[in-house]
Amino acid sequence: MDAAALFRTACQARQTQDIESAIEAIDEAQCAAPNHPQIAAVRALLHYESWRPASALFARAAALDPQDLELSRNQALALQSEGDGLGAQALLENELHRRPDWISGHATLSRIRQTSGEPGLYDRSFAEACAGPGAPLALHLAWFHNAAIAKEWAKVRSILESAERIFPDQPALRAARFYNAAETGDDTSAEAALAEITFMTDPGFDLCRVRFHLRRGQWAEAERCARRHIGTPAGAMFWPYLSLIWRLTGNALAQWLDGTPAYLSVIDLDVSSRQISDLADVLRRLHILQAPYPEQSVRGGTQTDRPLFFHPDPVIQTARRTIMDAVRGYVDALPPQDPHHPLLSPDRAALLLDGSWSVRLNGKGFHASHTHVNGWISSAFYVALPGQPGPPPSGHFALGTPPPELGLNLPAYCTVEPKPGRLVLFPSTMWHSTIPFEAGERLTIAFDIKRP
Repeated sequence: MDAAALFRTACQARQTQDIESAIEAIDEAQCAAPNHPQIAAVRALLHYESWRPASALFARAAALDPQDLELSRNQALALQSEGDGLGAQALLENELHRRPDWISGHATLSRIRQTSGEPGLYDRSFAEACAGPGAPLALHLAWFHNAAIAKEWAKVRSILESAERIFPDQPALRAARFYNAAETGDDTSAEAALAEITFMTDPGFDLCRVRFHLRRGQWAEAERCARRHIGTPAGAMFWPYLSLIWRLTGNALAQWLDGTPAYLSVIDLDVSSRQISDLADVLRRLHILQAPYPEQSVRGGTQTDRPLFFHPDPVIQTARRTIMDAVRGYVDALPPQDPHHPLLSPDRAALLLDGSWSVRLNGKGFHASHTHVNGWISSAFYVALPGQPGPPPSGHFALGTPPPELGLNLPAYCTVEPKPGRLVLFPSTMWHSTIPFEAGERLTIAFDIKRP
């Protein structure tokens, strides 16, 4: 086959998540066309996703297409994954010196510094760029959101006040002021800000409005705001909040949405203790980061950085096949299709991953209550657990508990005791969390099945 045909074969294999076939095809394509920029870029990405060395490949791709800054961003991520965090930072710093308005570069540099456990000002590139002449509003807003994700509210206010002085009377900054006030419990300021921007219907803004109304016990307002996005591409963001609203108001739609009993499956897979032990050893070697991603649910632990189930290690691939067989059984056992239901409406023929990762929690660690807006079905698979987690339900998986910052009096639908080899499956729209445990190590695999 010629280079173009091999490239198409690689892309098709990637789409069906046959990563090894994709690698084979793209490597052949590169041999046939060594200076083709698109082939070089895709080859670097496939090698990175499959846990192969990729930093040099991204550097080569960037040399062939120097205008594509995302290649430099990905090269930095590859350098970090290969143990050269300082090199990753230096690369991004150099690019940002040339392009201080490069938002993705600032955000990536910030994340690399945070997950490396750097004690200094992880977002200092944002600060330096925003202090420079001509820094655009979008850059100030990106810095605002970066600090908000980390819940550094004093810094959030400082960034917002500075941006408002430079860019007065901007609706986007009014929305940011509402977000800050609503999320920090300043109801008076939130109401004043909301009165000025009620015309906005942006999904992110409306999500903040829903959370604000929930905190205030304004169930009807929260439901009206959430419902207008159902049936749109943003709908997955709002189903979890409708579940809370309907449970709080005694609406039977909560049972329709979450299931009666909840659409939860707990499966003890047929895996040996040796298989579990070997899997734990492999996973521990992959946890190279020093701190969690601030936008993720992990508290007191680390998360791996690439698609876990694309790793070629036979131990991981054996676990993937066993787990995916169980997922197929869960899907096949679901009730009949319902075109209006987020879990029951999709076609069930293909089961593709929307992400896979491992989490390693230390003593006192837990997962904050969260959902997976990009997924269809979510999971937890237990590999290693602390010997003395504490009195039950320490360390248990909890389904249906709302985020505590909303102040809602709703108990979990149920909790599940973790055991090595146990797989838990549930809809991605459902709130889930982990109850903290006292001491030891808790090693898990998690993944989302992509919404068809």
